[in-house]
Amino acid sequence: MKIVIPGGTGQVGGILRRALTAAGHEVVVLTRRPVRDGDVRWDGKALGLWAEALDGSDVVINLAGRSVSCRYTAANLQAMMDSRVDSTRVVGEAIAAAGRPPRVWLQMSTATLYAHRFDAPNDETTGVLGGTEPGVPDYWAYSVEIATSWERAQEQAETPHTRKVALRSAMVMSPDRGGVFDVLLWLARLGLGGPVAGGAQYVSWIHDGDFVRAVEFLIGRDDFTGPVNLAAPAPLPQRAFMRALRAARGVPVGLPATKWMAELGAFALRSDTELLLKSRRVVPGRLLEAGFAFDHPQWPEAAADLVRRVRGGQTSMRGEQSPG
Repeated sequence: MKIVIPGGTGQVGGILRRALTAAGHEVVVLTRRPVRDGDVRWDGKALGLWAEALDGSDVVINLAGRSVSCRYTAANLQAMMDSRVDSTRVVGEAIAAAGRPPRVWLQMSTATLYAHRFDAPNDETTGVLGGTEPGVPDYWAYSVEIATSWERAQEQAETPHTRKVALRSAMVMSPDRGGVFDVLLWLARLGLGGPVAGGAQYVSWIHDGDFVRAVEFLIGRDDFTGPVNLAAPAPLPQRAFMRALRAARGVPVGLPATKWMAELGAFALRSDTELLLKSRRVVPGRLLEAGFAFDHPQWPEAAADLVRRVRGGQTSMRGEQSPG
Protein backbone atom coordinates (compact mmCIF):
# COMPACT_ATOMS: atom_id res chain seq x y z
CA MET A 1 0.00 0.00 0.00
CA LYS A 2 0.91 3.65 -0.28
CA ILE A 3 0.55 5.19 3.18
CA VAL A 4 0.83 8.93 3.79
CA ILE A 5 1.66 10.14 7.31
CA PRO A 6 1.21 13.89 7.87
CA GLY A 7 3.27 14.95 10.89
CA GLY A 8 5.15 11.67 10.90
CA THR A 9 8.52 12.86 12.21
CA GLY A 10 7.89 12.42 15.94
CA GLN A 11 8.12 9.33 18.14
CA VAL A 12 4.86 7.75 16.98
CA GLY A 13 5.55 8.61 13.36
CA GLY A 14 8.97 6.99 13.62
CA ILE A 15 7.44 3.82 15.06
CA LEU A 16 4.92 3.58 12.22
CA ARG A 17 7.38 4.53 9.50
CA ARG A 18 9.84 1.81 10.52
CA ALA A 19 7.20 -0.88 10.89
CA LEU A 20 5.17 -0.08 7.77
CA THR A 21 8.27 0.29 5.59
CA ALA A 22 9.61 -3.03 6.90
CA ALA A 23 6.26 -4.60 5.97
CA GLY A 24 6.82 -3.54 2.37
CA HIS A 25 4.57 -0.50 2.14
CA GLU A 26 5.48 2.80 0.49
CA VAL A 27 5.48 5.42 3.26
CA VAL A 28 5.34 9.15 2.54
CA VAL A 29 5.77 11.60 5.44
CA LEU A 30 4.45 15.16 5.25
CA THR A 31 6.71 17.44 7.27
CA ARG A 32 7.72 21.08 7.60
CA ARG A 33 11.39 20.07 7.36
CA PRO A 34 11.91 17.25 4.85
CA VAL A 35 15.29 15.54 5.23
CA ARG A 36 14.77 11.91 4.17
CA ASP A 37 13.68 10.05 1.08
CA GLY A 38 9.89 9.91 1.16
CA ASP A 39 9.55 13.25 2.96
CA VAL A 40 7.29 15.87 1.36
CA ARG A 41 7.14 19.49 2.53
CA TRP A 42 3.89 20.91 3.87
CA ASP A 43 2.88 23.61 6.35
CA GLY A 44 -0.08 21.86 7.96
CA LYS A 45 -2.32 24.83 7.24
CA ALA A 46 -3.04 25.28 3.55
CA LEU A 47 -3.44 23.14 0.44
CA GLY A 48 -0.33 22.89 -1.72
CA LEU A 49 1.60 20.54 -3.96
CA TRP A 50 1.81 18.11 -1.04
CA ALA A 51 -1.85 17.21 -1.62
CA GLU A 52 -0.75 15.24 -4.69
CA ALA A 53 0.75 12.66 -2.33
CA LEU A 54 -2.72 11.83 -1.01
CA ASP A 55 -4.28 11.44 -4.45
CA GLY A 56 -3.99 7.74 -5.27
CA SER A 57 -2.79 6.73 -1.82
CA ASP A 58 -4.43 3.89 0.10
CA VAL A 59 -4.19 5.15 3.68
CA VAL A 60 -3.66 8.47 5.47
CA ILE A 61 -2.55 8.46 9.11
CA ASN A 62 -2.57 12.05 10.36
CA LEU A 63 -0.34 12.54 13.42
CA ALA A 64 0.22 16.29 13.05
CA GLY A 65 0.05 18.53 16.10
CA ARG A 66 2.28 20.43 18.49
CA SER A 67 3.87 18.18 21.12
CA VAL A 68 2.16 18.04 24.52
CA SER A 69 5.58 17.78 26.15
CA CYS A 70 5.74 21.46 27.09
CA ARG A 71 4.57 23.93 29.69
CA TYR A 72 0.81 24.45 29.35
CA THR A 73 0.95 28.19 28.93
CA ALA A 74 -1.89 29.99 27.16
CA ALA A 75 0.27 30.35 24.06
CA ASN A 76 1.28 26.68 24.00
CA LEU A 77 -2.29 25.49 24.55
CA GLN A 78 -3.47 27.67 21.67
CA ALA A 79 -0.66 26.29 19.50
CA MET A 80 -1.77 22.75 20.38
CA MET A 81 -5.34 23.61 19.37
CA ASP A 82 -4.45 25.39 16.13
CA SER A 83 -1.89 22.83 14.93
CA ARG A 84 -4.32 19.96 15.45
CA VAL A 85 -7.45 21.53 14.05
CA ASP A 86 -5.76 23.27 11.11
CA SER A 87 -3.85 20.18 9.98
CA THR A 88 -6.92 17.95 10.29
CA ARG A 89 -9.05 20.43 8.35
CA VAL A 90 -6.54 20.72 5.50
CA VAL A 91 -6.01 16.93 5.31
CA GLY A 92 -9.79 16.64 4.91
CA GLU A 93 -9.71 19.26 2.15
CA ALA A 94 -6.96 17.37 0.32
CA ILE A 95 -8.88 14.09 0.55
CA ALA A 96 -12.06 15.78 -0.68
CA ALA A 97 -10.21 17.24 -3.69
CA ALA A 98 -8.46 13.99 -4.64
CA GLY A 99 -9.42 12.26 -7.86
CA ARG A 100 -8.56 8.93 -6.23
CA PRO A 101 -9.03 9.49 -2.48
CA PRO A 102 -7.57 7.08 0.09
CA ARG A 103 -9.93 4.41 1.35
CA VAL A 104 -9.21 5.09 5.02
CA TRP A 105 -8.15 8.09 7.09
CA LEU A 106 -6.82 7.32 10.57
CA GLN A 107 -6.73 10.51 12.60
CA MET A 108 -4.66 10.77 15.78
CA SER A 109 -6.62 11.78 18.86
CA THR A 110 -5.93 11.27 22.57
CA ALA A 111 -7.16 9.39 25.62
CA THR A 112 -6.89 12.72 27.48
CA LEU A 113 -10.40 13.36 26.15
CA TYR A 114 -11.80 11.16 28.95
CA ALA A 115 -12.54 12.35 32.46
CA HIS A 116 -10.13 12.25 35.37
CA ARG A 117 -11.60 9.36 37.36
CA PHE A 118 -10.73 6.40 39.58
CA ASP A 119 -14.04 4.55 39.95
CA ALA A 120 -14.41 2.84 36.56
CA PRO A 121 -12.62 2.48 33.24
CA ASN A 122 -13.51 4.55 30.18
CA ASP A 123 -14.36 2.70 26.99
CA GLU A 124 -15.79 4.19 23.80
CA THR A 125 -19.40 3.41 24.73
CA THR A 126 -19.71 4.13 28.44
CA GLY A 127 -16.68 6.36 28.98
CA VAL A 128 -17.17 9.76 30.57
CA LEU A 129 -15.74 12.71 28.68
CA GLY A 130 -13.76 15.21 30.72
CA GLY A 131 -14.02 18.94 31.14
CA THR A 132 -16.41 19.24 34.07
CA GLU A 133 -14.64 17.26 36.81
CA PRO A 134 -14.58 18.94 40.22
CA GLY A 135 -11.34 19.61 42.03
CA VAL A 136 -8.97 19.70 39.04
CA PRO A 137 -7.16 22.68 37.48
CA ASP A 138 -9.33 24.73 35.15
CA TYR A 139 -6.95 24.39 32.21
CA TRP A 140 -7.45 20.60 32.16
CA ALA A 141 -10.83 21.36 30.58
CA TYR A 142 -9.04 23.10 27.73
CA SER A 143 -7.03 19.94 27.04
CA VAL A 144 -10.35 18.13 26.61
CA GLU A 145 -11.62 20.94 24.38
CA ILE A 146 -8.53 20.52 22.19
CA ALA A 147 -9.23 16.79 21.87
CA THR A 148 -12.91 17.23 21.03
CA SER A 149 -12.14 19.97 18.50
CA TRP A 150 -9.51 17.72 16.93
CA GLU A 151 -12.02 14.91 16.44
CA ARG A 152 -14.74 17.31 15.31
CA ALA A 153 -12.50 18.61 12.51
CA GLN A 154 -12.27 15.08 11.11
CA GLU A 155 -15.97 14.39 11.58
CA GLN A 156 -16.91 17.55 9.66
CA ALA A 157 -14.66 16.78 6.69
CA GLU A 158 -16.67 15.87 3.58
CA THR A 159 -14.95 12.65 2.50
CA PRO A 160 -17.73 10.30 1.38
CA HIS A 161 -15.35 7.81 -0.24
CA THR A 162 -12.91 7.64 2.68
CA ARG A 163 -13.57 5.78 5.92
CA LYS A 164 -12.65 7.82 9.00
CA VAL A 165 -11.32 6.53 12.34
CA ALA A 166 -10.21 8.63 15.34
CA LEU A 167 -7.36 7.04 17.31
CA ARG A 168 -7.87 7.87 20.99
CA SER A 169 -4.38 6.83 21.91
CA ALA A 170 -2.89 6.34 25.34
CA MET A 171 0.85 6.92 25.84
CA VAL A 172 2.79 4.84 23.32
CA MET A 173 5.67 3.10 25.05
CA SER A 174 8.77 2.49 22.92
CA PRO A 175 12.56 2.52 23.47
CA ASP A 176 12.97 5.61 21.25
CA ARG A 177 15.22 8.31 22.66
CA GLY A 178 13.18 11.22 23.94
CA GLY A 179 9.89 9.30 24.09
CA VAL A 180 7.77 9.00 27.21
CA PHE A 181 9.23 5.61 28.15
CA ASP A 182 12.76 7.00 27.84
CA VAL A 183 11.87 9.80 30.28
CA LEU A 184 10.18 7.44 32.76
CA LEU A 185 13.09 5.01 32.64
CA TRP A 186 15.54 7.86 33.22
CA LEU A 187 13.57 8.93 36.31
CA ALA A 188 13.54 5.35 37.60
CA ARG A 189 17.30 5.00 37.12
CA LEU A 190 17.80 8.19 39.15
CA GLY A 191 15.76 6.70 41.99
CA LEU A 192 12.89 9.13 41.35
CA GLY A 193 10.39 6.59 40.07
CA GLY A 194 8.15 6.43 43.11
CA PRO A 195 4.49 7.34 43.58
CA VAL A 196 3.54 10.90 42.64
CA ALA A 197 0.95 12.63 44.84
CA GLY A 198 0.05 9.24 46.33
CA GLY A 199 0.17 7.39 43.01
CA ALA A 200 -3.51 6.40 42.89
CA GLN A 201 -4.06 8.06 39.48
CA TYR A 202 -4.37 5.55 36.66
CA VAL A 203 -1.85 5.31 33.83
CA SER A 204 -3.09 4.14 30.43
CA TRP A 205 -0.44 2.97 28.01
CA ILE A 206 0.15 0.83 24.92
CA HIS A 207 3.25 -1.08 23.83
CA ASP A 208 4.61 0.12 20.48
CA GLY A 209 4.22 -3.33 18.95
CA ASP A 210 0.54 -3.43 19.84
CA PHE A 211 0.09 0.15 18.63
CA VAL A 212 1.40 -0.82 15.19
CA ARG A 213 -0.68 -4.00 15.11
CA ALA A 214 -3.81 -2.08 16.10
CA VAL A 215 -3.24 0.46 13.33
CA GLU A 216 -2.80 -2.37 10.81
CA PHE A 217 -5.93 -4.03 12.20
CA LEU A 218 -7.99 -0.85 11.76
CA ILE A 219 -6.69 -0.33 8.23
CA GLY A 220 -7.90 -3.80 7.31
CA ARG A 221 -11.30 -3.64 9.01
CA ASP A 222 -13.68 -1.82 6.68
CA ASP A 223 -16.44 -1.96 9.31
CA PHE A 224 -14.60 0.35 11.74
CA THR A 225 -15.45 4.05 11.81
CA GLY A 226 -15.43 6.69 14.55
CA PRO A 227 -13.41 6.73 17.77
CA VAL A 228 -11.30 3.76 18.86
CA ASN A 229 -9.31 3.58 22.10
CA LEU A 230 -5.71 2.52 21.49
CA ALA A 231 -4.69 1.42 24.98
CA ALA A 232 -3.66 -1.80 26.65
CA PRO A 233 -6.57 -3.51 28.45
CA ALA A 234 -4.94 -3.23 31.89
CA PRO A 235 -4.35 0.38 33.00
CA LEU A 236 -2.96 0.54 36.51
CA PRO A 237 -2.30 3.09 39.27
CA GLN A 238 0.84 5.16 38.84
CA ARG A 239 2.50 3.70 41.93
CA ALA A 240 2.07 0.15 40.56
CA PHE A 241 3.10 1.28 37.07
CA MET A 242 6.39 2.71 38.32
CA ARG A 243 6.99 -0.22 40.67
CA ALA A 244 6.82 -2.59 37.69
CA LEU A 245 9.15 -0.35 35.68
CA ARG A 246 11.68 -0.25 38.53
CA ALA A 247 11.53 -4.04 38.79
CA ALA A 248 12.16 -4.40 35.07
CA ARG A 249 15.17 -2.09 35.32
CA GLY A 250 16.47 -3.55 38.57
CA VAL A 251 16.04 -0.37 40.62
CA PRO A 252 14.96 -1.29 44.16
CA VAL A 253 13.77 2.10 45.40
CA GLY A 254 11.79 4.97 43.97
CA LEU A 255 11.45 8.10 46.02
CA PRO A 256 7.89 9.41 46.33
CA ALA A 257 6.99 12.91 45.23
CA THR A 258 4.33 15.24 46.58
CA LYS A 259 2.18 17.33 44.28
CA TRP A 260 4.34 20.41 44.73
CA MET A 261 7.47 18.37 44.08
CA ALA A 262 5.88 17.11 40.87
CA GLU A 263 5.19 20.71 39.89
CA LEU A 264 8.85 21.59 40.41
CA GLY A 265 9.96 18.56 38.42
CA ALA A 266 7.58 19.32 35.56
CA PHE A 267 8.86 22.88 35.47
CA ALA A 268 12.46 21.67 35.30
CA LEU A 269 11.57 19.26 32.47
CA ARG A 270 9.56 21.98 30.68
CA SER A 271 6.49 19.77 30.90
CA ASP A 272 3.20 19.90 32.78
CA THR A 273 1.78 18.11 35.82
CA GLU A 274 -1.40 17.12 33.95
CA LEU A 275 0.67 14.41 32.30
CA LEU A 276 1.53 13.05 35.76
CA LEU A 277 -1.56 13.74 37.84
CA LYS A 278 -4.57 13.13 35.60
CA SER A 279 -6.09 9.69 36.13
CA ARG A 280 -6.46 8.19 32.64
CA ARG A 281 -8.28 4.91 33.13
CA VAL A 282 -8.91 3.97 29.50
CA VAL A 283 -9.64 0.53 28.04
CA PRO A 284 -9.91 -0.65 24.40
CA GLY A 285 -13.54 -1.72 24.33
CA ARG A 286 -14.03 -1.76 20.56
CA LEU A 287 -10.76 -3.53 19.79
CA LEU A 288 -11.44 -6.27 22.32
CA GLU A 289 -15.01 -6.74 21.08
CA ALA A 290 -13.66 -7.14 17.54
CA GLY A 291 -11.30 -9.90 18.65
CA PHE A 292 -8.03 -7.98 18.62
CA ALA A 293 -5.49 -9.83 20.79
CA PHE A 294 -2.79 -7.79 22.50
CA ASP A 295 0.71 -9.23 22.50
CA HIS A 296 1.53 -7.11 25.56
CA PRO A 297 -1.65 -6.72 27.64
CA GLN A 298 0.05 -6.43 31.05
CA TRP A 299 2.50 -3.70 32.01
CA PRO A 300 5.12 -5.74 33.94
CA GLU A 301 5.80 -7.94 30.90
CA ALA A 302 5.65 -4.99 28.49
CA ALA A 303 8.09 -3.00 30.64
CA ALA A 304 10.50 -5.96 30.73
CA ASP A 305 10.42 -6.19 26.93
CA LEU A 306 11.04 -2.47 26.51
CA VAL A 307 13.94 -2.46 28.99
CA ARG A 308 15.47 -5.44 27.17
CA ARG A 309 15.29 -3.54 23.88
CA VAL A 310 16.79 -0.41 25.43
CA ARG A 311 19.72 -2.45 26.70
CA GLY A 312 20.12 -4.05 23.29
CA GLY A 313 20.03 -0.71 21.49
CA GLN A 314 16.90 -1.74 19.58
CA THR A 315 14.19 0.71 18.56
CA SER A 316 11.94 -1.49 16.46
CA MET A 317 10.07 -4.69 17.29
CA ARG A 318 12.14 -6.40 14.58
CA GLY A 319 15.47 -5.73 16.27
CA GLU A 320 16.66 -2.70 14.29
CA GLN A 321 19.47 -0.84 16.02
CA SER A 322 18.93 2.68 17.25
CA PRO A 323 20.96 5.37 15.46
CA GLY A 324 24.12 6.54 17.20
